[in-house]
Amino acid sequence: MSDASLTWLPALAVALAYLIGSLSFAVLVSRMMGLADPRTYGSKNPGATNVLRSGSKAAAALTLLLDAVKGWLPVWAVAHWGAAWGLGHGTLAAVGLAAFLGHLFPVFFRFRGGKGVATAAGVLLALEPWLGVAVIASWLLVAVFFRYSSLAAIVAAVFAPLYYGFGDGVAWTANAPVGAAVAAMSVLLLWRHAGNIQRLLAGQESKIGSRKSPGGRG
Repeated sequence: MSDASLTWLPALAVALAYLIGSLSFAVLVSRMMGLADPRTYGSKNPGATNVLRSGSKAAAALTLLLDAVKGWLPVWAVAHWGAAWGLGHGTLAAVGLAAFLGHLFPVFFRFRGGKGVATAAGVLLALEPWLGVAVIASWLLVAVFFRYSSLAAIVAAVFAPLYYGFGDGVAWTANAPVGAAVAAMSVLLLWRHAGNIQRLLAGQESKIGSRKSPGGRG
């Protein structure tokens, strides 16, 4: 197969990653388990933290796992098999960002997506496993000590590109396309948490495990 015949593969990989990312597992898992649509209560955010407000820890855990897997899978596939098809770091970075954007703006759910924390974690684990571990550990430390999922996500988003830069030559070899994708996801995560930042500063943010009324925010 000639190189010219493979020019469509990067676009196909990115499109498939976006479609996989567009699977809103918060909604799908809730339907499967007979729970209310997470877009109708709490923060109205289709993510694991809001699903937890339904009272079902199993549904929240499954949502968290599947949201991470949908970020991990397309990046892992390109990382392991892409080189044989001429897919380099640029495609790898674009696929990771596409899966993340699919979660934020899912085509199957009228572009009303979640905030992307679990999906971003999955992408990072596939890009560089130790980077993903470091970012998840940062999230866990903040979440355990302060019990604010949003604060943990904000801290993790700030540190992700810093970890990637400082890890160059130590735990991995950094490259510009992947670094740009990590930075872009961090900026988008902070943007999606703008309301949470305001509520944290006002002392009005809900903690992990709290159950809020349908009109609440979190």
